[in-house]
Amino acid sequence: MIFLDNKNIHDPRVNLAFEEYAIRHLALDDEILLFYINEPSIIVGRNQNTVEEINVDYVERNDIKVVRRLSGGGAVYHDLGNLNFSFIAPNSADNFHNFRKFTQPVIDVLRSMGVNAELSGRNDIVLGGRKISGNAQYVAGPRMVSHGTLLWQTDLKVVGEALRPKQAKIESKGIKSVRSRVANITEFMPSNCPDILEFRQAIIHGVFKGGEINEYKLKDKDWHGVAELAQARYQTWDWNYGKSPAFGLKRETRYPGGGIDALLDVERGVIRHVKFYGDFFGQHDISILENLLEGVEYRPEAIRERLRDVHVGNYFVNFTLDELINLLY
Repeated sequence: MIFLDNKNIHDPRVNLAFEEYAIRHLALDDEILLFYINEPSIIVGRNQNTVEEINVDYVERNDIKVVRRLSGGGAVYHDLGNLNFSFIAPNSADNFHNFRKFTQPVIDVLRSMGVNAELSGRNDIVLGGRKISGNAQYVAGPRMVSHGTLLWQTDLKVVGEALRPKQAKIESKGIKSVRSRVANITEFMPSNCPDILEFRQAIIHGVFKGGEINEYKLKDKDWHGVAELAQARYQTWDWNYGKSPAFGLKRETRYPGGGIDALLDVERGVIRHVKFYGDFFGQHDISILENLLEGVEYRPEAIRERLRDVHVGNYFVNFTLDELINLLY
């Protein structure tokens, strides 16, 4: 395991580029740990329809940056009271979608501080039934990222204002708002609790088991690559918001792996365009599946025939072809 230092950069566009650059170019034979703390921002899941996940007026009025990440899952709010951690590891069957493996070091540190945290649901760390961390993963070739948030001392009032939860989520989870489900870790800490950088250092020491911290120092060419990636992807409107296609049908479902919205443009009984949105996870780019469905007759048998050699679970974890057909038709 090696540690990467992001030099206390708070721009979410640069930090997400830093993470992506690391998975693609740095220490390719090692596992990596890195952290970042972002200025006020909303980080949207790879497959989400941005405008449906945020309170646009509030976000623009308060100059909150909106950035799309490469992993699936739901939208989260970041500010200077939120610590983000990332593990980069080989893409293997025992790593992908194994949130317990990558959250356990963090949970162990919290418990050593007297905080009884635990992994709950598919990807959350909770305290007293309230969420303090959401986690997501993505794959890039032979490697993967498992990253998560840690609500240390975030302004929870802004969380409730900036994020607009979909009604299906509210009904399925029986909650009234995002804010009612989350908590800051400091609420559960003694009065002399450490600051957020000391908390980060405690996790680093926990991961390295108190031994020497093996740090990889980025070179000037690396930082130049990070800046280029930030400009080309994370600072663009097309990436962060994107364009929704014209559609005539909207179908949606919620299953244990997340929520999926399917937007279809069907003309003369043929699927011309299809777009999937949601907080689901998958190993493969969802656009591959979308392209496969273009030009297929809009009937279950034709969809099944087109996808007969496709493992749907690569695009929607733990989702079957039958369930996909039921969603689309």
